[in-house]
Amino acid sequence: MSADSNPGGSSESRIKITEIFLSIQGEAQFSGWPTVFVRLTGCPLRCKYCDTAYAFTGGDWWSIENILSEVSQHKVEHVCVTGGEPLAQLRCLDLLNALCDRGYAVSLETSGALDIGAVDRRVSRVMDLKTPGSGEEDRNRWENIPLLTEGDSLKIVICDRADYEWLRDILKDRIEYACPVFLSPSTDQLAPEKLAEWILEDHLPVRMQVQLHKVLWGNEPGR
Repeated sequence: MSADSNPGGSSESRIKITEIFLSIQGEAQFSGWPTVFVRLTGCPLRCKYCDTAYAFTGGDWWSIENILSEVSQHKVEHVCVTGGEPLAQLRCLDLLNALCDRGYAVSLETSGALDIGAVDRRVSRVMDLKTPGSGEEDRNRWENIPLLTEGDSLKIVICDRADYEWLRDILKDRIEYACPVFLSPSTDQLAPEKLAEWILEDHLPVRMQVQLHKVLWGNEPGR
């Protein structure tokens, strides 16, 4: 991929991109689909288990037209806009609109710390809920939960038993939600089979997932 050779103008008319690449979607409702990932640069959170810290800084400025051109080269239907935290860049909303207008099946991976209300309704929003183990529990924007629909996903990374019990109590007593809920074990912190046992013991109405792309390729950037 190549960034704009002459960015010109202000950063307000461009989007800062860390990478654009073709891979297999490893999480949530579109897991398994060949997908182009557009990874935006920057994130206001610092989750303890973050596996994309390389996207916090750096990157190159791209115009939306150049992003669309790059995406089209991969000739697949699904596109995932991710980060970092993509909604930290205001032009992310314009990019999502443009991708939908081109007919792609578009998903957005977001931390749940920023308002999702302005995201194009054609986009499937994959929103995190941050546990105490993430170190960013206080950043959860609870007002986002009622905005989620059955076409969206709520994704929670579980670090330990305390995280699981926190999430279990929230799902049972504290929130109403319309979308599927996906639980993932934090890499190197919790054995997948242990999380599976807890879910079965409690008959928790969630879908467990492991990150398929990591099963295939490990934690390699651009995969």
